[in-house]
Amino acid sequence: MNSACNNPLLSSSFLHQPLKSSRFPNVSIFFPIISNPITPNRCIPIKTTIKGSMESRNPTKGRSTSPRKFKPRYGTSRRSTIKKSLSQEQVNFTKPIPDDPVVGIIGGGMSGLTCALYLEKRGIRSTVFDTGIHGLGGRMGTRMIDHQPLIFDHAAQFFTVTNPKFAELVDDWLKRGLVREWKGTIGELEVGGNFVPFPSSPPKYIGVNGMRPLADSLLSQTSLVNVVRPCWVSALEPFNGTWHLSEKGKPCGQFDAIVIAHNGKCANRLLAASGLPLIAKQMKRLELSSIWALLAAFEDPLPTALNAASLPFEGAFVKGVESVSWMANNTKKLLASDSGPQCWTFFSTATFGKQNKVPQESIPNATGEKVKEAMLEGVEKALGLSKSSLQKPFYTKLQLWGAALPTNTPGIPCIFDPRGRAGICGDWLLGSSLEAAALSGIALADQIADYFEQGGPCSDEFAVGLHDEYKPLEGHDIGQFPGLDTVDQITNVPALTLAT
Repeated sequence: MNSACNNPLLSSSFLHQPLKSSRFPNVSIFFPIISNPITPNRCIPIKTTIKGSMESRNPTKGRSTSPRKFKPRYGTSRRSTIKKSLSQEQVNFTKPIPDDPVVGIIGGGMSGLTCALYLEKRGIRSTVFDTGIHGLGGRMGTRMIDHQPLIFDHAAQFFTVTNPKFAELVDDWLKRGLVREWKGTIGELEVGGNFVPFPSSPPKYIGVNGMRPLADSLLSQTSLVNVVRPCWVSALEPFNGTWHLSEKGKPCGQFDAIVIAHNGKCANRLLAASGLPLIAKQMKRLELSSIWALLAAFEDPLPTALNAASLPFEGAFVKGVESVSWMANNTKKLLASDSGPQCWTFFSTATFGKQNKVPQESIPNATGEKVKEAMLEGVEKALGLSKSSLQKPFYTKLQLWGAALPTNTPGIPCIFDPRGRAGICGDWLLGSSLEAAALSGIALADQIADYFEQGGPCSDEFAVGLHDEYKPLEGHDIGQFPGLDTVDQITNVPALTLAT
């Protein structure tokens, strides 16, 4: 699998430029150079002497260098964070948009990457900051164990297509051989082994080599997009008409507009003192589920042909089992193979995830063993097997998606604050699907580009989604699949046909 780090179009280099100041005689600051194969590298300068409004606040001014006086910028209390978010002063940019603006995008999942891609289509440069160590993609995660070899889609399992704009994107993936239709048997599995398959329509699509390569492919043909990873942007501050981003005090560059393309606790803390109270308030209203993912490899096939008249299934939404909501055979799905070990992905229900939630960065061993045992017992129940009769997997990997999927939504494509020149995109704004994520990124890119074309006025004319109400979000525990109904809801709705 190709990594973004190996792509020269996605690489990042840095220029060492000392900051000359009597207050900081020994401080060196690094600024990113936007690598562009068409135009020369350009260093983004920083100004440090402007005083006045919040727009002109110096990000480095007034910070104590004494370890004794240091306090965390953000508290751990959610109530404290909310109070900071709602009481902060609104930033108002008045500086004209330059002829060659740059957008900073925080988050390299589907929405952030499509936003970058469609900004480029409008001639706008951007830098994507992502925390991924192994690659881009967010919930488009594929894990490969090379020495086995084993392969697992451990986040997004498949996707459907109903919107023409998303269909154009998927058509391109099909032509480039990046995705294909998943023709394996998929359906609903009730506790005890009762399986009911879905019809073949609408088509279900998967990444040919898993979901993660789709993330790299989105930017593989771009020249105006820079990627910095792994990078966890921890602060964004307005200064002299631009946004200054930093990671634990290390500058990451300055930008004419910013995009928040991730969510959860970290995004809330990032926005808590940013000068964007309206955006922070909308992000705070988002509620997210927690889902456990168990990757398991078995020496022998699982008994998925549950009776003489049925075919072995490759994917199933599980009903009636608290610890399991989905199971899929990655070996059949991705490799179309019946030989060798079988790699399965099991997802818990949101209820089970909430009941067994722990810090996902440090899962206690006792909790991990308890969750794994409960999920494997759930697989037994779903398949109708007797207790302890399921074969023991020779490989397992447990992961908690602590901020997995939205449970509520404002039902809008994106959020944009023209006064603060900042926006939000993500699947949760329209639903919880790959299609929703892509459409959100496209919508925000167009909104920002239209705003830039008008010169960046400090006007509410371009404001979107700052006051929309939220409503509960329905769907499967592992997300929404537009056009795919449950077995009880299946109707003859025509599917959107894609080019092949």
